[in-house]
Formats: sequence, C-alpha cells, structure tokens
Amino acid sequence: MFTGIVSDIGKIRSIVKTGDTRLEISCAYDVSDIDIGASISCSGACLTVVETGRDDVGRGWFAIDASQETLECTTLGSWRVDTMTNLERALKLGDELGGHLVSGHVDGVGQIVSRTPEGDSERFTFEVPADLARFVAEKGSVTLDGTSLTVNEVEGSRFGVNVIPHTLSVTTWGAAQAGQKINVEIDMLARYVARLLETQGS
Repeated sequence: MFTGIVSDIGKIRSIVKTGDTRLEISCAYDVSDIDIGASISCSGACLTVVETGRDDVGRGWFAIDASQETLECTTLGSWRVDTMTNLERALKLGDELGGHLVSGHVDGVGQIVSRTPEGDSERFTFEVPADLARFVAEKGSVTLDGTSLTVNEVEGSRFGVNVIPHTLSVTTWGAAQAGQKINVEIDMLARYVARLLETQGS
C-alpha cells in the first residue's frame, strides 16, 4: 500500500528486454535499506525490487522486472533511458497517511489535455477512459503517475486538478506537458461504493 505522496524522482538508467523487461532506476534512497522483494511505486505502478546497487559515483539504483501486461496496461512500455519517474516506498505500520490509500495497481492510461498557470500553481486538465471517468468525483481523490491529487471539477471524461508549486518541484509534474500519457488509479473507496450500488441494484 502507498499514499500517493512522492518521496523521490528516479531516472531510468538501463532497460534490458528478455522474457520480461528489466529496468534499472537511479534514486536518492539508501538502497542498503531496500530489501529484495520490496515494493516501490514507480509513477503509480507497484513494482517488485529484484536487485539493488550503486553506480560509479555512489548513487543508488534498484532493478525491477516488468511483465508484458504491465508494459501494455501502463505507461512503462513507452519509458526510455533517462525517463524520469515518481517514486514512493511502501507504507510501514505507523507511517503518516498524507495522501489517500493507494494500491499501486494502475487502472488505465489517461492523457494530459492542457496545462495552464493559475496563480503560483498549474491547472491541469486530464482525460481518462470512459469506464474510469465514472469513478472520478469533484473534491474526490485520484492517483495520477503515483501522485495523490484532489479533483477540482469534472466534465464527462475530463477533469481538472490544481498542482501546487511544492508538488511541481518534487515530482515529475514540473516537466509534464499537454499530450503526455499518465498512469491512472481511481480511488479504491469510489470503486467499492460503485460496486456495492451495482450489487444492490441487481
């Protein structure tokens, strides 16, 4: 489980395609504290650490294996060397829940429609697949590229979000542009409420 509060920006240092696809990701984490088998959210996708190490200048990195399904159902299939990714380590008992409960299971891929300055913040408009749009509610939470964000308004399959300067500076959102694909995880509470209502109505 995660909270959608990004704690580092990683960078893809190598990609090797074998049976699965192995990605090595540079990070600022103390990799000696990362267990093999640990889960790390990489732009919203929960991935399993299979190796850790340090490069020639002592910067840490970890490796994950991505299946073909993961590549097809997320933005990982378009990642290249030097692609930047939002990172969050898994919750530990007693950690502060600063965002909302996030599983790290990407529900689909959306797109940035526009980015517009609004005061010191940036107003983003996103479009998501219709089957996910019904779970997005005004003032509700949504996880986009691993970041817990609050929805400002909803219109059909599009919705708006304000991203504050701090978030822009500590995540990949600072460099995000219109047309960019993003990983989407809907709020799990919204999913279960919708399922409950469907069951009661049947």
